[in-house]
Amino acid sequence: MDDRAPAPPPVFNSNAYSPAEIKEAVEKVGVKKTRLPFLASFMLSVVGGGSIGLGALYYTIIASDAEMSFATVRVLGGLAFSLGLALVLVGGAELFTGNNLIVMAWASRKVSTAEMLRNWLIVYFGNLVGALGLVVLVLLSHHLDMNGGRIGLSILNTAVAKIQPDFVTLFVKGILCNVLVCLAVWLAYAGRSVADKIIALVFPVSAFIAAGFEHCVANMYFLPLAWLMTSLGKAPAGFDASAITVSGIVHNLVPVTLGNIVGGGVLVGAVYWTIYRASFGPGAVGEKQ
Repeated sequence: MDDRAPAPPPVFNSNAYSPAEIKEAVEKVGVKKTRLPFLASFMLSVVGGGSIGLGALYYTIIASDAEMSFATVRVLGGLAFSLGLALVLVGGAELFTGNNLIVMAWASRKVSTAEMLRNWLIVYFGNLVGALGLVVLVLLSHHLDMNGGRIGLSILNTAVAKIQPDFVTLFVKGILCNVLVCLAVWLAYAGRSVADKIIALVFPVSAFIAAGFEHCVANMYFLPLAWLMTSLGKAPAGFDASAITVSGIVHNLVPVTLGNIVGGGVLVGAVYWTIYRASFGPGAVGEKQ
């Protein structure tokens, strides 16, 4: 009889977590998120809003370079924007769009409707506070004056492009955006190391930026910053800033937020929950054999 203790599991494992294991992890994290005390949840959300804003700031630097082709700007800008979600996932911040995946824990009856909506409300407004805080710091830093003022001009052009579309277009862009963002989160859960997670999230995130889809938290940075610029008279002479108003910001954020919920909560969360739900039992689809 062999009395030796079993060997400990390896410190590093090159195998990614299976989709069925990701589903269980997402649900456990969802439960944990809804049970956080208000202050902790709100402060982590402030960090999350600022983190996405930093990704948007990084994107704008690339977008301000008029010498690059359209595709180059979009793809490189998307890669730069990935910084935001990397800061959120690796740093442990709270992000409204990612938290739409709490739908999976709700569908498994591990959290109540009230708990899920409470989390979304706290995180949404925490993200807004974090993004607005970064807006003030960026404005005071004169970062917008870089590249001969083209950074600021890029912010203004981005804001106008985000406000002009109609409600339905913004709603659909919001859906497509959060499909990709929540797929990025889903793929990141498959990773066993920081490098795994970052590599997994880069392509979906950069894809939604390159395609021009709409992310409500990123827009909490772009739109208020553009509005402050115009309010303080920092827009270039001749620039038509008539669309950049508080009502214009609301016109963007309402359909984009609703679209983000549908894209992340329904087309990713609900779909994956249906495929990998616990009722499949041992040997569920996607589970390692």
